[in-house]
Parts: sequence; structure tokens; C-alpha cells
Amino acid sequence: MSGARLEVDVTKRLGDSVEIAAAFESGPGVTALFGRSGAGKTSLVQMIAGLLRPDRGRIAVGGRVLVDRAAGIDLPAHKRRVGCVFQDARLFPHMTVRRNLLYARWAGGRRGALGLAAVCDLLDLADLLDRRPGALSGGEVQRVAIGRALLADPALLLMDEPLANLDGPRKAEILPFLERLKEEAGVPIVYVSHAMEEVIRLADTMVLIDRGRVAAVGPVEDVTSRLDLRPLTGRYEAGAVVAARVEAHDEAYALTRLSIAEGRELLVPRLRRPVGTTLRIRLRARDVTLTLAAPEGASTLNILPGVVRELAPAEGPFVDVLVDAGAPIWARVTRLSVDRLGLAPGLAVHAVVKAGAIDRASLGRAQ
Repeated sequence: MSGARLEVDVTKRLGDSVEIAAAFESGPGVTALFGRSGAGKTSLVQMIAGLLRPDRGRIAVGGRVLVDRAAGIDLPAHKRRVGCVFQDARLFPHMTVRRNLLYARWAGGRRGALGLAAVCDLLDLADLLDRRPGALSGGEVQRVAIGRALLADPALLLMDEPLANLDGPRKAEILPFLERLKEEAGVPIVYVSHAMEEVIRLADTMVLIDRGRVAAVGPVEDVTSRLDLRPLTGRYEAGAVVAARVEAHDEAYALTRLSIAEGRELLVPRLRRPVGTTLRIRLRARDVTLTLAAPEGASTLNILPGVVRELAPAEGPFVDVLVDAGAPIWARVTRLSVDRLGLAPGLAVHAVVKAGAIDRASLGRAQ
């Protein structure tokens, strides 16, 4: 089922003024529903799970129809084989971790490929089995909740902002487990978030939701490189999401050399990734400057020749500029700089990228 395709085309009116009208398809792996709070992400998840009935539409996973209002199909939640992980883990407080996990396996009524031992190994739960939820950290609770969902043998796993209630250290603790889950569990995942760093690390497909509508669907690199979507993806934190490959490590200077396109490389602070690893990096627009000629005698290590492709409409003193440097690179410059440099589509420039500009919190594997 890891290759299962998700098809969603639904409409739902919520109250007098809010309407969800969303249609998208996504392939295997992780599909991220991204948008601001109140955009309609959770309502979509509830319709997929069978907790909210659409007024019109169809939802299918791997060709298996979960709901089709026109055909009179509406499987109840317990027959959809959809596992759910919410912000609130909803574990049974009077049960041990082991009993919480085994209850899910019993309640699911199925015996999938992943048994208790495999789930414990995947999520590092073995040392927690005899403890109760009240004795667990927030990150541990969420790992148990994920394990419980997996043991019900889901055809699809829904994760509705599972890290929203965790602080920074707990998020950093659980994200590697989510990356491993994506690679090893073999279950397609719908991941809801309004945190860009989580989407970059985990998602194969990004579905951008705005006021109940789908504003864009596609690979994360493509959606985040679109200047017209900047108001929805986050202007202040905007930046380029780039696929890269670890080429070498310079131990003497604690640097790592990354290739981002043929003949285009970046030097960044030492990454703990083996040579040959492919990954995604985010370079924030505010950490990139533009010059007409390659600077000489500068401390900056990364100077990438490129061509201006697009300028966003000016907002206040700044303009976001999209540069093709073998990979899409954003730069945030002043309107004064735009005029002084004569920046316009087609102009040859150099993108100057600080070595420390890489957003390490968003560092994830390339898809």
C-alpha cells in the first residue's frame, strides 16, 4: 500500500460563511497539507478519516473508495483503515504503553505486516512498554500514539499537527522518528502542519490550503519557489528549498561541500551526513544578496552566477527576487537596490550566500 494514491475532491459548508472546496491528488510517501490556522486543513483530515461528512464529493485511497456521495458510498470511520494521530495523543491513562499498543491492534481487527516488536523497534518504544502515559515526556507520548495508529494496520496514516504541542527540543527529538517512519513503515501519510521546517523535512508532495481552497499542489521545491504563493508560504521566513548532495567534508575548517546543480556548489558548516547523501536545504531570502559582478576579496564563500527570473511586487522597502542559479534562489533586497542595480528578468547577477545561511532546522532528505 506504500504506493497508494490519495484522491480528494470534496465540498463542505461549515456555518454561514465558511466553505471547504478542495480537490487534489497525491502519490506515495508524505503529503503535507500546509496553510495558516483556520485554512481548513483539519476539516479536510476529518473528512478523510470519516469524522466529518462532506456535502459533496469523493475520497479514495489506492483506488478504494472511502466516500462518494453521488454513488451513495460513505464508509464509517472504523472501516476506512485510516490511522489518526492528533495533537492530543488520547492514550488511555490507566493502561501501560504495552496495553495501549495492543488495544489498538485488537480494536483494528487486522494483523498487518508490522507487529508489536517491529513498531517498538521503529519508534524506540521497548523501554517504555511498562510505563503509563503520565510518566512519559511529550515526545514519548506522541511516539506511542504513532505506534498505536500503526498497529491498527492502516492503509493511510493521518497526522494532524502532531508536534504542535511540543517545545523545540521535543520536536527535534521526534522528527528523526517521523523520517524513519516515512522510509520504513510503507504507509502513505497525510501530514498537517503550518510549520515550514516540518514540511521541508518530511513531505514528498505539498498541498497549499488557503481559506478552504487548494492554492497549489506539487513537490515542495516547486511550490516554495513560486513568488506568487509567498503570502501563503510565509513572507518573513521565505526562502529557496533546494535539493543537494553531500560531496565532501573539510575537517580542518569544519565545513561541508554540497552540490545543488551541475557545477554549482555551496560550502556550509559541517553536516553530520555521509558523503553521497541527498538532502533538502532551505536558504532564507534574507541571507542572500545580489551583485552584478563576482565580488573579490570578500569573506563570503558562496558566490553563484545566475539570471534574474522574477521580481515580486514591492511591499514596503523590500523586493523578493527569484534567481536561477542552477537551482532557484530567493534574495530579499531593497527597492533602492533594485533600481541601482537595474534588476529585471533576464539580467545576469551573482547570488552571494552566507555559509551560515542554511536553515539547519529544516534539513531533510531529498525525495
